[in-house]
Amino acid sequence: MTMKFYNALQMDPAVLKREIAACETRREKIFYRVAMAVRSVLVVAFAIVFISLLSGMFGADNTPLAVALFCMMLGIRFVNFEYCIGDSLIPLAAVLAILVLAPSAAMVIPPFFLVPLHFAAFFALLCMTTQRPEMGNGGLYSFAYIYLTGNPVVGEALIRRGLLALVGYLICGTILFAKHRNQHKTTRFVQVMRKFDLSTPIHLWQLRMALGVSLVLAAGQVFEVERFMWMGFACASLLSEYPYSGNTTARFRQRIVGAVAGSCAFFVFYLVIPEAFQPLMGPLGGLCLGFCTDYRYKTAMNCFGALMLGAGIYGLQGAVILRIVDTVLGVIFGLVFASLFHRLAAVRILPKPEDE
Repeated sequence: MTMKFYNALQMDPAVLKREIAACETRREKIFYRVAMAVRSVLVVAFAIVFISLLSGMFGADNTPLAVALFCMMLGIRFVNFEYCIGDSLIPLAAVLAILVLAPSAAMVIPPFFLVPLHFAAFFALLCMTTQRPEMGNGGLYSFAYIYLTGNPVVGEALIRRGLLALVGYLICGTILFAKHRNQHKTTRFVQVMRKFDLSTPIHLWQLRMALGVSLVLAAGQVFEVERFMWMGFACASLLSEYPYSGNTTARFRQRIVGAVAGSCAFFVFYLVIPEAFQPLMGPLGGLCLGFCTDYRYKTAMNCFGALMLGAGIYGLQGAVILRIVDTVLGVIFGLVFASLFHRLAAVRILPKPEDE
């Protein structure tokens, strides 16, 4: 075995599972299984320390941004913006400015302007960060935007959030420079923007993603849906699937199955474990997430952290019901929207068979 343990720790769980399946000896299988377990423990431990430290410095009301920064920091180590480092550092600042300002602006503007605001902000995020959706940037920044939209702040807390974003920029910018400064040296941001064409799958995907997420977030805010960001997560999970396709029924079913199974599992565990250990259920979900590669299981494990917070606000039963209802509403909206969007795109945008 030539691979170093440190290198194995850098691998995605899906890659580690493929390595395990390909192993010919028991020793090799144990090596990769231990790497997967250690990787999961280290990620959760680092997340707790990182998020707790930033929350302590900038206030508990800014914990959502600390969570988003942690996810950005992990993602940016491996995935860049597909253009030169000099141009990448400026959009990174713009991304953080959007994540700080747009959710707070959505609190105070008239409902009529919610869709334009969310669309402009989210479409800009995707255009700046997601030139290769298959690498996962779309899901990362959609999570950050939706999560912060569901947890806006104003006044002095907004100032602290801005300062936290500045710290996040220094951290993420440093990682981006260290890891990717020698890549895409001749590609400029303006060149990427000039290539925008709705007849290409990537840009059509960006438009659908931005429009669908902006509509579901605006609907959740206008109709005052409790924990409407859970609707947003569910809808975005359908629309973020790539390659672009008008058929989202498979992920529709998987999201519902995962949400129901995860919510029910959380409900049972919460009742049977001693009260002193209940706060550990969130980290437990994160730990198990490090072993998951199937979308349904990932969805189920994500419920643990979300419901741990929700149970403190709505009670156990209320949080579980709300999680399931919001998920169902979100995926139904996403399914219908994806179908309608694809039909319109097929008529107006997508090339006809004779043009291919």
